[in-house]
Amino acid sequence: MNRKKSRFGYLFIAPYFVIFIIFSLYPILYSFYMSFTHWDGFSDPVFTGLENYVRLVHNPYFYQSIANTFIIWIISIVPELIIALVLALILNEKFIRGRHLFRAVFYFPNIVTPITIGVLASLMFDWQTGSFNKLLVALHLIDQPVNWFSHPFLAQVIVASIMCWQWFGFNMLIYTAGLQSIPDTLYEAAEIDGANKFQVAVRIVLPLLKPVILFTVITSIIGGMQIFEVPLVAGNSSGNSTQTMMVYLYETAFKRFQYGYGSAVSYGIFVIILVLSLFSLKVSSDRKKTQPGIKEG
Repeated sequence: MNRKKSRFGYLFIAPYFVIFIIFSLYPILYSFYMSFTHWDGFSDPVFTGLENYVRLVHNPYFYQSIANTFIIWIISIVPELIIALVLALILNEKFIRGRHLFRAVFYFPNIVTPITIGVLASLMFDWQTGSFNKLLVALHLIDQPVNWFSHPFLAQVIVASIMCWQWFGFNMLIYTAGLQSIPDTLYEAAEIDGANKFQVAVRIVLPLLKPVILFTVITSIIGGMQIFEVPLVAGNSSGNSTQTMMVYLYETAFKRFQYGYGSAVSYGIFVIILVLSLFSLKVSSDRKKTQPGIKEG
């Protein structure tokens, strides 16, 4: 390839970099500058040095939002991955009729916007008019409607359950892709040796599926730290128990008009996600070194 043709290549990729600089790089750098200022969005920004970061480090509400995020994530991620793996194993069996339809049905909640799911959940669990309370009363399981969002832990469980329902179908498809990459010859050899379904799942499927399981865990950690829409719509009627890190950032910057401090909060969240991501990559790298049969793709 001569030098003249390579210059045309730069012209084709230039629009991407122009859009990236305007809509991604510039906001990142400007928000970093804003984190060192006091700005309410109306007057001129006032440079305050590290004041916002000192306030962030000593703010108990920020630490509460971190704890809320981890609690909701842990409650949702464990059943989410288990349900996804079990359904993927079941629907991978060829004798299951309509398995493609079931996969589509289970994946459907993932294509609905999170705000829509949050509004739906707030209507379902409303203690006065919600359908969930009416169903329990009709089944004589409770006598009076329960105000679910008034209890801190119940509110977190509801938010975690909604997130589990929304994302288990997505992880199920990832597990299905991993299952279909396992050679049929291994199943045939196990069948010849007389292995039953449970032995095949434990001794063949799960060991070969470990890289896929690790991938879903890592992506779930990164995504779980950015929980926003559902707890935002659910509200904070339970003493800030559903106020996650992203909700705290939103309320600080866009409801209290503290854009400088809000920028500092965003970089605090960035550091937390970066540390968790590096830790996940470190664990993933160590596991690959201890499993010589796994090749990096």
